[in-house]
Amino acid sequence: MSLSLSVLGSGSGGNCTLVVLHGEPEPRNILIDAGLSPRETAKRLGPFGLGLEDVSDILLTHTDGDHFHRGWADCKLSGNFTWRIDRRHMGRACRAGFSMRNIEPFSKQFRLGDRTCIETTPLPHDDLATAGFLICHGGVRLGFATDVGRVPAALLELFTDLDALAVESNYDRAMQQASNRPAFLKRRIMGGLGHLSNEQALEAVLAMTGGRSLQQLVLLHLSRQCNDPQLVERLYATEAPHLLGCLTISNQFAPTPMLHVTGIEGRADPSDRAGRQLNFLEMPL
Repeated sequence: MSLSLSVLGSGSGGNCTLVVLHGEPEPRNILIDAGLSPRETAKRLGPFGLGLEDVSDILLTHTDGDHFHRGWADCKLSGNFTWRIDRRHMGRACRAGFSMRNIEPFSKQFRLGDRTCIETTPLPHDDLATAGFLICHGGVRLGFATDVGRVPAALLELFTDLDALAVESNYDRAMQQASNRPAFLKRRIMGGLGHLSNEQALEAVLAMTGGRSLQQLVLLHLSRQCNDPQLVERLYATEAPHLLGCLTISNQFAPTPMLHVTGIEGRADPSDRAGRQLNFLEMPL
């Protein structure tokens, strides 16, 4: 069993990731977040031979505008998808004009077909939090976490034995502090309910997996004002050179290449983990 993913765009201007779940009789194409307009999403799907009509499900981490573009409420194809939204964000989705009949609220866990189980965990971000996803497709395990104010114990517990990880690496701390952003915004971003710095993201990656088993590591949501991909590459070259071979840094303006991940048949899906107790204290990295 295998899956593929491409980050179609990631940043304050809009976030959207394509995940292709390979299997019989045909692959299942899902999106994580819909922060690009429908037209821009279709444009970026095109090089992969896909259109909006090929998407079955859209999973939302949360309903901030850069993850949930309001243009989808008026998109004629929007009713063809199943929108999967955390119950805490249902009110916002309805106020944005989305029809309830197209929305499947989730809480802890849900399935897509027979082969795919998705487990969720709330992550600290602003008032309503955001959802992290563990996608277990056959024997493949993909962790996805963005807009993470700090790394809670539950995320470390959930994101184990990963084959692929997509996680935000939003800002360089020195650039953030030196920027002309207002003090309240800096406090929001850096205060535990905003975003992860490059160092915090790397620390989280190493805490989750040690980085040894990853086939793909994708960094999300880099700030255009307060980050630099070259700084990120130098950090990994110095602190985690073993990760450079699987590292992809996403950006706002163009999709990443399609990244392929294979897994281990017979590996337990997330539902088999029910009842396990946490072994970690919460880590405000």
